[in-house]
Amino acid sequence: MSKPHIISDKNKKSLKFKNLLIKKIKFSNLKKKNLIIVIGGDGFMLQTLKKNKNSNKHFYGINSGNYGFLMNKFSSKDIIKNLSKANLVTISPLEMVVKTRNNQIRRSIAINEVSVLRQSRQAASLSIKQGSRKIIKKLVSDGVLVSTPAGSTAYNLSVHGPILSLNSKKLSISPISAFRPRRWKGKIVNDKTKIVITNLNPTKRPISSVADNLEVRNAKSITIKTNNKIKFNLLYDKNRSLQKKIKIEQIRRETS
Repeated sequence: MSKPHIISDKNKKSLKFKNLLIKKIKFSNLKKKNLIIVIGGDGFMLQTLKKNKNSNKHFYGINSGNYGFLMNKFSSKDIIKNLSKANLVTISPLEMVVKTRNNQIRRSIAINEVSVLRQSRQAASLSIKQGSRKIIKKLVSDGVLVSTPAGSTAYNLSVHGPILSLNSKKLSISPISAFRPRRWKGKIVNDKTKIVITNLNPTKRPISSVADNLEVRNAKSITIKTNNKIKFNLLYDKNRSLQKKIKIEQIRRETS
């Protein structure tokens, strides 16, 4: 069995953690063939996961960014013990299929969310379907966001979307600055649902569709569904599991 593979962002803090970790692992008995240690922030982790989507590796994140929701806290003293005893969480991403105004088809995956956003000063005019059922006939807003449980504490939370438990098997659909109907707060749907968002006025009211951080402009229709064929294996320290982090955010929201 071989030592873990270490991938790090290029900033000073990440490289410092990487050098410390290389020394620690060198003088330890830790041997994990399928382990990739990712040092950086949430954005760097998302980027790394997507690059390795068919690898079946286990990913242990170490936070050197700001929030680091998908990451673990670096502990020089306990890192080898933490790596040995880390708990596994498996998540599947959303698959976004965009048809553009030129009838081009663009595909991407999103681990956190797919956000549909107005592309000009004009508000977006959208219809949203859940399978063959209309969720909303016409939404005039800055956009709409479809979030996974893992991403429900990210952009979704900032647009007042619900926080979803990791094992809920749900997706959240949340409006972004809804103008009409003002009182529509969104909807929670089954994660087996196919969601179709259609631009009702693509010429006058252009929109873009963003899978985590990959943007497709001039979208005519966007189909979003969970891709259960792709599995990401994330590792977390025993007392800092992803489920626990989501639960803490739920409690914070309820008490704030």
